[in-house]
Amino acid sequence: MKNKKFVLGIFALLSCIGYLLWPVYQFYAWSLDSLPLSPFGWQALATEAPSTQKLYQKELQLAADQSLKAIEKHRQKIGSPAISAAVSACGKLVWAGASGWADLEEQIPVTTETRFRIGSTSKALTGTALARLAQKGSVDLDSSISNYLEALPNPEWAEITPRQLASHMSGLPHYKKNSDWLGLYKTLALDTHYDSMHQALEIFDNSELLFQPGTNFNYSTLGTVLLGAVLAGSEQKSYLNVMEDEVFIPAGMKNTEVSPLNGNMERNIARFYKSNGLSGDELRLREWRPVDLSHRLPGGGFISTPTDLVKLGAHYLDDNFLAVETREVFWSPQKLANGEVNKQHYALGWRYREQEIPSVGIVRHANHGGVSRGSQSWLMIMPDHNLSVAVNINRKTKAFWDFGRISMDIAEAFIRQQGKLRCK
Repeated sequence: MKNKKFVLGIFALLSCIGYLLWPVYQFYAWSLDSLPLSPFGWQALATEAPSTQKLYQKELQLAADQSLKAIEKHRQKIGSPAISAAVSACGKLVWAGASGWADLEEQIPVTTETRFRIGSTSKALTGTALARLAQKGSVDLDSSISNYLEALPNPEWAEITPRQLASHMSGLPHYKKNSDWLGLYKTLALDTHYDSMHQALEIFDNSELLFQPGTNFNYSTLGTVLLGAVLAGSEQKSYLNVMEDEVFIPAGMKNTEVSPLNGNMERNIARFYKSNGLSGDELRLREWRPVDLSHRLPGGGFISTPTDLVKLGAHYLDDNFLAVETREVFWSPQKLANGEVNKQHYALGWRYREQEIPSVGIVRHANHGGVSRGSQSWLMIMPDHNLSVAVNINRKTKAFWDFGRISMDIAEAFIRQQGKLRCK
């Protein structure tokens, strides 16, 4: 009898350990490729795939056709099930195109309305809400966040300002450096749902700051989560309601919402895929495991379409949506306490850089990329050309710019037809 109880006890202990370690295995196998996955469930990617486009200004037919061919070729090159892109110019949506499959197994083609996880492009959305609230005086960029949150879960956060959160200079850690061990475990498991950003603060509220706020730079999605809670507190409404009122409704972004656990064809949400890391004929893909991204919503938890994203880009250049002065503040790389610009030249919710495009020259653009589970996103706004370009795919590439570089080809095609754009 004693031996039986001992064996049962060992079995129960091992079961508990296995239960606790399973999320860790999932993370290392799916996200880091450090552990093997089951050999079952992998699918080959067909070379041929359907494509579609919508052109809203017929004078731009040449740019539209060039862009569609470009994304068709790029989809094959990077081995993505689907790729979708859109362009806005002079304040209006002018083109959207898509190529490939939203669902590989069921062979459901992607459309220009198919939605994708946008990862950290969510930070630009949250930064836009902050810009709107700062513009109307609801939030002071340089006051303590304690003015907007009734009770700070961590007293060290009292020194932090909204500006520091939006520019990643708050001292808050990113996922790997989170010293709140239970919270770190939950970001590995990705199976806990949060209805509010204030609740989601439990993920990192016991973590130590990496440095005194304002003195250094550390890219932190967790900092953007805290910013989401600050926005909610400033308006005395949920973070999602703030986003609806300040961003989604004014910009006409009807297809942007919280990412579900996985793809859903009935709701026009693409299936998200993981690759086996190979290319060519050896490339295989499988649908990403279900994950709950609600804990990172302001910094990486939305789904959207390229069309919705370029609508935001068009509104960013609208002085009635954001004043010129506000736009300049939010697109200016932020300085540390010692007067030096932060090492990533990060602004407020955006990166701002200059880049050369063949046959066009140097182009300035505000941008934000995003990498999520089985999906990638890119949005850039080019104020000198009154143009925005967004691109999404439903897999991850080894190097982000292997995916994102197609945006430059699209931008080049439309800038070269600048004279046919109907700008006032």
